[in-house]
Amino acid sequence: MRRNKNLISLIACLMILIMALSACTASATSESTAPAPQETEGQADATEAPASEPSAEEPVTITYCNFNASGGNEETLQKMYEAFHEEYPNITVEIETIGFDDYFTQMQTRVAGGTAPDCYELNIENFAAYASRGVLAEITGVELSGIDETALNAFNVDGKQYGLPGNFSNVVLFYNKDLFDQAGIDYPTADWTQEDVQAAAEAIRALGEDIYGYYQPITYNEFYKVAAQYGGSLLNEDRTAFTINSPENLEAAQMMVDRVLVSNVQPTDVQMGGMGDWDLFMSGRLGMMPTGIWAFNTFAEGCDFEWDVVVEPGADQKATAFFSNACVINAESEHKEAAATWITWLTSSEAAAALRIEAGWDLPAVNDEEVLAPYLNITPPQNRQAVFDSLDYLILPPVIEDYSMMSDIIGQKLSAAASGSMTVQEALDEAQSECEAQIPLS
Repeated sequence: MRRNKNLISLIACLMILIMALSACTASATSESTAPAPQETEGQADATEAPASEPSAEEPVTITYCNFNASGGNEETLQKMYEAFHEEYPNITVEIETIGFDDYFTQMQTRVAGGTAPDCYELNIENFAAYASRGVLAEITGVELSGIDETALNAFNVDGKQYGLPGNFSNVVLFYNKDLFDQAGIDYPTADWTQEDVQAAAEAIRALGEDIYGYYQPITYNEFYKVAAQYGGSLLNEDRTAFTINSPENLEAAQMMVDRVLVSNVQPTDVQMGGMGDWDLFMSGRLGMMPTGIWAFNTFAEGCDFEWDVVVEPGADQKATAFFSNACVINAESEHKEAAATWITWLTSSEAAAALRIEAGWDLPAVNDEEVLAPYLNITPPQNRQAVFDSLDYLILPPVIEDYSMMSDIIGQKLSAAASGSMTVQEALDEAQSECEAQIPLS
């Protein structure tokens, strides 16, 4: 920047003139719209969303679209809105809930056509693509200290907040106490490693031809996590190169495949006989499985045996998957302030958190232990504390703009390795080559 005093004086005069004209224009509107920030890499058209509360004399109606309430939590979300509206009677929120299978197809069409809602929900896998296109408003001026820092950082791009985490889920190790008792082995502890898992799985597998010790889907979502447990990753640190076929990743993938094809503590697809992994566990024929905490209610109702959970075992280190959905604001919305007020309340208020926990929905992404305490009192499982202990080992998926393509390529190659149609080395080498050829990294 030049430091010429005359030039600075000229700029100052121009700024005063612009501010005066802007003030005249703003007086004719009831909802202020933040100006677009200077263009930055990956955020070309994003605008800021100040969160000052609209006054009682300025009633406003905003639209909010989501997928996470579909399938049973629509009523809970409506209760959240009613509690919000009591506190902010001047803000009316029109809520639309769409099933996950159709949600992102519709949202892409709406965003492209300029008809996106004022605010809406994005999962962590799609967030990066939307943020990089500049269609999200930066969220500023809101109080974020009550939100879990890991969840919050998942939706921060280059130091700017483009989403607020509405919820989070993670993964723990579920185990069948009855099968452990029959095998005469100790229950898992938080200190277990993958070697301990293998030993216990072999003991349980020996109980019967149709009894299995362990099940972990050989998929992209499980692989990136297990790779981290072995000290690996799919991208280098600055995400400028793929590292899919690294020695650490090879060791992780080989361990996963060997449990199916070598020790057979994990059933093949043929041995599964069309059953899902949850079905296998609830049938009482599976000793252990790492899966999400969203299984709690289903297993509590469907299992007729004793079961519990523990922090997922690691290898060189622990690492467990983390899932979260963001509430974001449409960069083109004319009601950014009201939208920011709504999503901030939805993601961080005690009232919304209490309703989410009471409904047995996923966890609110808040860091207040008193708010979260009622969650620990719900049984089974007895060891719900493992959910919070696991937060020390969370790993975010390596999100890039072409995330879906990357996960599809790696998932297809892992599936081929699990079926025995190619070696693990061949699978990771091909995944590396195809990702390098089809997905640019910058």
